[in-house]
Amino acid sequence: MEVKVGIVGCGVVGTGTVALLLENAKVIEEKTGIKLSISKVADKDWSRPREYEVPSTLRTTDYREVIESSDIVVELVGGKDFAKRLLLEALERGKHVVTANKHLLAEDGEEIFKKAKEKGLMVGFEASVGGGIPIIKALREGLVGNRVQNIYGILNGTTNYILTQMLEQDVSFDTALKRAQELGYAEADPSLDIDGWDSAHKITLLAFVGFGKLFPFEEVYVEGIRNIDLLDVELGKDLGYTLKLLAIAKRMDSEVELRVHPTFIPSDNPLAKVSDVYNAVLVEGDFVGKTMFYGRGAGSKPTASAVVSDIVDIAKSIGSCKSQSWLWESKEGFRINKNFYSRYYLRFDVPDRPGVLAKIANVLAEYQISIASVLQKEKVCKMAGREGQPIVPLVILTHKAYEMDMQRAIREIQQLPVVEGKPVIIRVEEEAY
Repeated sequence: MEVKVGIVGCGVVGTGTVALLLENAKVIEEKTGIKLSISKVADKDWSRPREYEVPSTLRTTDYREVIESSDIVVELVGGKDFAKRLLLEALERGKHVVTANKHLLAEDGEEIFKKAKEKGLMVGFEASVGGGIPIIKALREGLVGNRVQNIYGILNGTTNYILTQMLEQDVSFDTALKRAQELGYAEADPSLDIDGWDSAHKITLLAFVGFGKLFPFEEVYVEGIRNIDLLDVELGKDLGYTLKLLAIAKRMDSEVELRVHPTFIPSDNPLAKVSDVYNAVLVEGDFVGKTMFYGRGAGSKPTASAVVSDIVDIAKSIGSCKSQSWLWESKEGFRINKNFYSRYYLRFDVPDRPGVLAKIANVLAEYQISIASVLQKEKVCKMAGREGQPIVPLVILTHKAYEMDMQRAIREIQQLPVVEGKPVIIRVEEEAY
């Protein structure tokens, strides 16, 4: 059986996808019995240099040629407006679609999935999360017999590289970011990565596949690593923790936590060992227990591998009555719980004198927040305080507390005369193991 594939967008991932489909065509046919042929590749600028030369017979600048000539349309242009219009137009014309566009699907995916369901078509989006890691397929097929309970992910290679540099090379955030940019791991404007939005888009899609509901993106709690201080990375290390930008989807009965933020995890946790630009996803199911998926989260070839995986899956379904289980909708009435329950690492800059801890502890106790341990680095003097006394970091690890209680307590503590500047709050996850 021959299936025609058209690609719109021939940047890094698009070029890698063309290369894979042309160079490994025989391998794919031998494994699947399906002959995948590229009909057309659309791009607005064919003068740009590319690592792989796309045959001139396949090139076009008109995306409509791709839709007309293909059974499966692959969207690799990125962005939202044109990409959304393209996918909806292709679906309206009866074409299955594949995309790597996590931004679009996380924020506007409901309309696209609804259109696909109306038309009896498929939307492949494996490449939207984790690059070459087959996590979408694992959730919807390999773990189909499980009720997914929790998903923890290191989903952004740029931030993981930065935090790895801070931990292992003892460099500041700014220095680590500059290194990431020099190596091409971070954009000139790295906001989507370091402010947590890229990870938030991805965990929204993982929650959709795992829990059967596409939650409103604006309800995801998002906090990035822009303000992380090397001191906290080092103090966390002393306490046996490693700092990661962790994306979390937790399910508790009818409530789901969806959040992205810097998180301390025990240094012997497998997720703590994921370094540099690598990604990892830990999934917990009620029968399978905990499983972990690891690999490169971006790049031309890994992402192209995921794109082609979707193409083959859809090609197998063409002409058959394959179940569209990837579009299942949970009958449970989930709602987002923003008042999550967590342990906390707190750092206060305080004068090195008796009675300071007691004042802070009294406020925490008012909000039912229990202290688990205290660390004070007397030798780390940050500055001179209001009265000329040395200011030192006081670190408190709490037992589990509710987020809203913690925020109220911190606001009150910040007003204490013994506290200099803004307290540091980092959540601690010890169950992601």
